[in-house]
Amino acid sequence: MRILNVTQSYAPFLEFGGPPVKIRALSAELARRGHRVTVLTADWGLEARFPDGVPGAGTTRSPFGWRHDENGVQSIYVPTWLRYRALSWNPAARRFARARLQNFDIVHIFGLYDLLGPVIASQCRDLNIPYVVEPIGMFLPIVRSFWKKRVYQSLFGRKMIDGARFLIATSEQEAEELASGGIPREKIFLRRNGVEVPAELPVRGAFRAKHGIPPDAKMILFLGRLSRKKSPDLLLEAFATLDAELLQSKDARLVFAGPDDDGLRASLSETAARLGVASRVIFTGPLFDAAKWEGYRDADVFVLPSQNENFGNTAAEAVAAGTPVIVTEGCGVAPLLEGAGTIVSHDAGAISQALKSLLTDAGMLARLSAGCQEATARLDWGEPTTQMESLYRMLAPQTIPCNNLV
Repeated sequence: MRILNVTQSYAPFLEFGGPPVKIRALSAELARRGHRVTVLTADWGLEARFPDGVPGAGTTRSPFGWRHDENGVQSIYVPTWLRYRALSWNPAARRFARARLQNFDIVHIFGLYDLLGPVIASQCRDLNIPYVVEPIGMFLPIVRSFWKKRVYQSLFGRKMIDGARFLIATSEQEAEELASGGIPREKIFLRRNGVEVPAELPVRGAFRAKHGIPPDAKMILFLGRLSRKKSPDLLLEAFATLDAELLQSKDARLVFAGPDDDGLRASLSETAARLGVASRVIFTGPLFDAAKWEGYRDADVFVLPSQNENFGNTAAEAVAAGTPVIVTEGCGVAPLLEGAGTIVSHDAGAISQALKSLLTDAGMLARLSAGCQEATARLDWGEPTTQMESLYRMLAPQTIPCNNLV
């Protein structure tokens, strides 16, 4: 089949969090199965990332922007004319739709609150091309800009959602949110995310050596955007309320790894100083690819304290690296982590108690570490990709003749 994935952010712009990683993994797996996969995305400065200003292998110009071919997936980066936060205006997307959209069997739109999706969805409706929308946790606005999101829904979002054949939910929790928001149950397709694990995990100790963390210190890791939705402040409060004796005897460290999405880093630093734990809190900035996996491997415990997560890829990645996790009950991935983690309420006291148990009970930590391997077997991309193939074939049973797309 010829599949078009539409996303506001894609590799190599991994600073946008989980979506670029997820969409890259799903696209590559579909391509490995023989499908022709194209990703249409915004250009957030691709040229600035060329080594010595020279495009790398597989990167060329197309009529619509830079084109990159890797692992059987062709990605088109349409130029960004205007930008506000993670929102961009990309006029070439409309030209791409007029010129090339009819060549695809199915379109999969990831995310809400951008302009790429509505442009492509509108053209799909005109051409009667089936498309699905995967909100990636954005359907219910949790933090900031509520009125702007309502305006977006009234102008673009509702038409795009109404015209979609299905909405993709990545957890039972997200499916409930969609249903409570008025989406008919029969229009909701449940498909979990997967985890793309490196062929070889890094050796332990590399991350600690880079950041001056003693080998015998207990390391607690938060990896993700420093945003209010993910509640890093709650984890900091929980860490600070651990017994002073525990913090000293175990020589604990709390590591925040991720981009400063909401300007929270300064606030977190001030809070750490006020609570008297600044010397034990480390901010690394964003970690990608090998550096990210080094962090997972060296952590004793990974914590995802979010208010709400449609899935929670980072927790799944931590488990894949063999690190036990603590996740709040608002994380959709929680039911899949049985035997490898602890689920707690969105409360500093509950997180603190879970941390204390794991940091002081070596047997419990060892059992959860051993359970990570079994949990990881439930988290690869094989099953989700098969589900998407079945859905695509149901929506577009007859494929089109093969010819060059771009």
